[in-house]
Amino acid sequence: MILAPLTGAALIISVATAPIVGQKEPTLSTPQKNAAVQPLVRSATECIARAVVTDVRFRSGDVALSDLIVESMPTCLGPVRAMIDAYDRYFGDGTGEAFFMGPYLDVLPAAVNRWAAEPSR
Repeated sequence: MILAPLTGAALIISVATAPIVGQKEPTLSTPQKNAAVQPLVRSATECIARAVVTDVRFRSGDVALSDLIVESMPTCLGPVRAMIDAYDRYFGDGTGEAFFMGPYLDVLPAAVNRWAAEPSR
């Protein structure tokens, strides 16, 4: 349901911005790499959650959460692209899109709902 539109969004993101070529990161352990990408994951998630929560259709329930997430992608292109690029840089080419299309999208709806439910929102 959410996978097909987001696959299209991922392709648009890939074409719209080019990766930074030639940058080499020092050799880091897996926990260090994970720690390095977490701020970018958080930034992308917060951007998407903010875009979804501020849409009046979110509270009314007129539109599925997955559709609102897909519609937020153009607004959050920068943070999402930064997250994907960081994964590619730290873990190898192609890992950013694999992370985005797999584990990230699997937990994104729950993360948006959790973000929206926080009292400070």
